[in-house]
Amino acid sequence: MSGHSRGETGGGRLLALFPLGTVLFPGVLLPLHVFEERYRRMVRDLLEADHEQRELGVVAIREGREVGAEGLRALHPVGCIARLRRVDPYADGRFDIVCVGTTRFRFAGDEPLDGSLAYLRGRVETLPEPAGSDPLGVAAAVRRHFDDYRRALGQDPDADDTDPLPDDPHLLSYLVAATMVLDLRDRQRLLEAPDTTARLRAQARLLRRETALLGHLPSLPGVELTRVAASPN
Repeated sequence: MSGHSRGETGGGRLLALFPLGTVLFPGVLLPLHVFEERYRRMVRDLLEADHEQRELGVVAIREGREVGAEGLRALHPVGCIARLRRVDPYADGRFDIVCVGTTRFRFAGDEPLDGSLAYLRGRVETLPEPAGSDPLGVAAAVRRHFDDYRRALGQDPDADDTDPLPDDPHLLSYLVAATMVLDLRDRQRLLEAPDTTARLRAQARLLRRETALLGHLPSLPGVELTRVAASPN
């Protein structure tokens, strides 16, 4: 079976997987340097597919590490489909690629992982994006808390060179999730939130927590916020 198959049988779509030690959110750009042979093969297979089929699943590693055939032991159940946007090949077979997150997915079936190719594939089903009970009201609170968070980091949210936050609560929820300085566990919980309102409420709590913690630090590292590369597609 081809590495870029879009099989829909067996409870979901079979998707090439790129496990990482981070979380990708919909609408966010992800640059990757591809050097392991298994992922070089993945990129070559994707390039053989039609443009609209050049997609892979980015999923956070729960146990193990990114590099090495025996390093991966467990994955989180929810990841993000990423569409291949740009490929820059090297003469030695490596690639620099840029993907954009599009849609969340969850692994489907009792045995969703397929190791029959050089790289891992997974049977997945896409997740809906319900708004929840009060996305607009909670989004307003998140904007206020995010401004406080940026001020705690020594930034001016009203500066002319500060990128504006999106008005749409759904887009806002993913941009704030991608921009905040959080550990993988918190980022994964935001990705898995059942709806936009729930994600925004969790972010409001995290923003209050992180802002309070920053207030107790004697000095702050240089962190650039609201510079996350995002895409409307």
